[in-house]
Amino acid sequence: MKVNFEHLQAAHCENGVTTNLLRTIGIDKMTEPLAFGIGSGLFFIYIPFLKINNGPAIAFRTRPGLIFKRTCESLNIPVIRKKFSSREAANNFLEQCLRNGQPVGCQVGVYYLTYFPKEYRFHFNAHNLIVYGKEDDNFLISDPVMETVTTLSSYELERVRFAKGALAPRGQLYYPKEHRPVTDEQVRHAIRTGIKRNVRDMLRIPGNIAGVKGIKYTAGKIRKWRDKLGLPKAGAYLAQLVRMQEEIGTGGGGFRFIYGAFLQQAHGYIPDDRLLDISKQFTASGDLWRTAAVQASGIYKGRLSSQQDFNTMSDYLIEISELEKNAFTELSKLKLTT
Repeated sequence: MKVNFEHLQAAHCENGVTTNLLRTIGIDKMTEPLAFGIGSGLFFIYIPFLKINNGPAIAFRTRPGLIFKRTCESLNIPVIRKKFSSREAANNFLEQCLRNGQPVGCQVGVYYLTYFPKEYRFHFNAHNLIVYGKEDDNFLISDPVMETVTTLSSYELERVRFAKGALAPRGQLYYPKEHRPVTDEQVRHAIRTGIKRNVRDMLRIPGNIAGVKGIKYTAGKIRKWRDKLGLPKAGAYLAQLVRMQEEIGTGGGGFRFIYGAFLQQAHGYIPDDRLLDISKQFTASGDLWRTAAVQASGIYKGRLSSQQDFNTMSDYLIEISELEKNAFTELSKLKLTT
């Protein structure tokens, strides 16, 4: 029971799953940057009252599942998405999909993924992979962040599909419902929609914990962590930021690099040279996030410990906030009417 499937490696799991599943229905023009940009994947949010792995919840991308959902909706491709209360029902539905020749995306927990290196396994339940077949008791797995395909036993797959805790996947699976042709004009419309939505999410969400305001708000919190929390806990909080940025966020603010690549590829559909100039600003933001991650790691590992070290970390995030605010403001001024 094996689907004809081509594995393509990606920088981030949901981008890769989206790209690979759309390619299975003939949308060869889809790339990881296009999927990320059309899905308005770039984001930032700091939720101090929600704890994950004993640290505040911090995200560098939009809510899990939205990249796939938004990309398909923008291209007028219907989607099937299901969650299950019964493990047996979840497995039966998955196997029926495979018998029908349908590879499926699955949301899973990272901690029990046996093919992940141990240092990358922690309690995070919003990883995505594709199941494209089954041989004996092993499911065939295409995890986009891995170089090659792999397998999970029935027990192993069930365990990660029903991981407990925050963002528990509940056996969630999803896939495009049907094959539909996609024209360049549809892609152009989807790019415009994705950009306008991302401008909204980064500049116009009320409150101070999300978007560019959220980055600046986090900077202010970091400046106070040393005195308020003490060095060990403050270091652990910064480690949480780095973990979400480096291990879940594709590395060194990698989402910013991907968004820059999206704007470069968008230029092929919307030949406005300002897209290329703004793309460079997101690349610069990605570089600054990488520098900030090095600073945070130094504090966590005890190499840096003074208040000035925390101030420097805070200053990096303030600079990033201004850079991304300017970039999205410039994007908002482009003629994106459809």
